Amino acid sequence: MRKSLLALTLSLTTASALAAGEHGGSHATTPDAEVDRTIQVEAGDMWFEPEELSISAGETVRFKVVNTGNLQHEFVIGDAEAQEAHREMMQEMAGGHGAGHDGHGGHAMAEGAHGGEMPAVTIAPGETAELVWTAPTDVDTLVYACNIPGHFESGMVGEIQLGK
Repeated sequence: MRKSLLALTLSLTTASALAAGEHGGSHATTPDAEVDRTIQVEAGDMWFEPEELSISAGETVRFKVVNTGNLQHEFVIGDAEAQEAHREMMQEMAGGHGAGHDGHGGHAMAEGAHGGEMPAVTIAPGETAELVWTAPTDVDTLVYACNIPGHFESGMVGEIQLGK
């Protein structure tokens, strides 16, 4: 029993250490833009609510991400390939391979097919973070996810349908 508790404590500590640093605030693509609407997203432990969003191409959205869980989470927007690359990098860091942190909360963000770095925020338990983002006009679907090791695999992923 003691060994199980120790393993659980160490894994939670590792996940928190990997996510520490707040991703440098938000990587908002349009921080001074006029916001068309605000969407609240709840990040619980291993889930997002809502699980799917519909946003118009070119629409500027302020995401208010509320972490109601007990663990630190991230909210990252990108295409499936960029999310996978980011998740793999986070896994490598969990294995002790990520010394360079590049000012992004302990890790560099992948570049998505929709261009530029993926917008992201890291949210401590009980905290709220904001991210202002303008939806691209050249894709139909994007993903938002928490790529802290084990979180995506446990269900912390949602889909953004982009309408014209």
